[in-house]
Amino acid sequence: MPTLNKIRTALSRTRPDPSRTADEPALRRLRTVLTLFFALDGFLFAGWVVRIPAIKEQTGASPGALGLALLGVSAGAVATMTVTGRLCARYGSHPVTVASALLMSLGIALPPLTQSAWALGLVLIVFGTAYGGLNVAMNSAAVDLVAALRRPVMPSFHAAFSVGGMLGAALGALVAGHLSATDHLLLLTATGLLVAAAAGRVLLAHPAPRPERTAAQAAPGGRGAGRERRLVAVFGLIALCTAYGEGALADWGALHLAQDLSARAGVAAVGYSVFALAMTVGRLTGSALLERLGQTRVLVLGGATAALGMLIGSLAPAVWAVFAGFAITGLGLANIFPVAVGRAGELAGPGGVAAASTFGYGGMLLGPPAIGFLADWLSLPAALTTVAALSAVAALVAYTTRNAVRRT
Repeated sequence: MPTLNKIRTALSRTRPDPSRTADEPALRRLRTVLTLFFALDGFLFAGWVVRIPAIKEQTGASPGALGLALLGVSAGAVATMTVTGRLCARYGSHPVTVASALLMSLGIALPPLTQSAWALGLVLIVFGTAYGGLNVAMNSAAVDLVAALRRPVMPSFHAAFSVGGMLGAALGALVAGHLSATDHLLLLTATGLLVAAAAGRVLLAHPAPRPERTAAQAAPGGRGAGRERRLVAVFGLIALCTAYGEGALADWGALHLAQDLSARAGVAAVGYSVFALAMTVGRLTGSALLERLGQTRVLVLGGATAALGMLIGSLAPAVWAVFAGFAITGLGLANIFPVAVGRAGELAGPGGVAAASTFGYGGMLLGPPAIGFLADWLSLPAALTTVAALSAVAALVAYTTRNAVRRT
């Protein structure tokens, strides 16, 4: 199989370790529990975002005030991401993953307890801190496991996140008309604590694999290191542009349907579920796309597809057309983030993955407040067209840097 058709780690260039066969059962267990953490992350995050319209009504926040409150998630997450790598280095990625999942489960119960936008912003800092820590820690753990397995399974973890998001949004749609936001999010807290405790016991019982580093990673200051850092930044920019769209749809998709198209609460909640389902399908078929098209074409065509889908999703006058636009956007965005993060890891090892992930999740978390401010100045549909613009930027960056990536 051509190497361009895989999301490889740098360790795929080393000789296979015969001792790995003896570790296969342990590695499979690690893969299972890490998949559960990715799914739990998506489940909890989607459960929160589908109740944003109810929280907005409860606090009486304007779109701009709500956007400022959502900045609490961004502030907590980005600040945490800058130190989570060091925490993982000191305590290990597995304990940090478990602790962050438990904190996120507790933090999701806090937003319904607030009565103002500023109070909402404060509690969302707690939620964002846990969310940022969990995403960096579990991606770091996944990088180690992918390297140990020497198989391109990173998209499967991100597919689990999408499955969790789809299930969380679907549950939100089912209970939106029957449970208050407080009861719903308390139910998610209980579920999250149970899953994190059960999966965490297994994760903590197995130390993270410690694959041997390549020569390039062992000597980060050598020749070519500067070029690799620049390319890691390029892939981080691609991840940021596309994750911006995922965050925007998560936080504003339901509100767009409810506010601009007068959809009922249950119907509005389905919008993110459609998007999450499309991303799941796209990621589950991502390996086949990479085999057929290669990484650069997947990035370019994915960005172009997402741009077209989001123009439909933000400007269409009918609910069914918005659903179709959300689905097209999800298919386009599905594999861009995993490919960008995986390519950064191939270039610079786990440090590259951490850098690109921080860029990406920063875009996911900074996008929603930016949409809120633009919605105040213009309108929510006009603000959502920025998702299409940044998706097109990601496609353009991937295309214009293809030769530099190939040479490296």
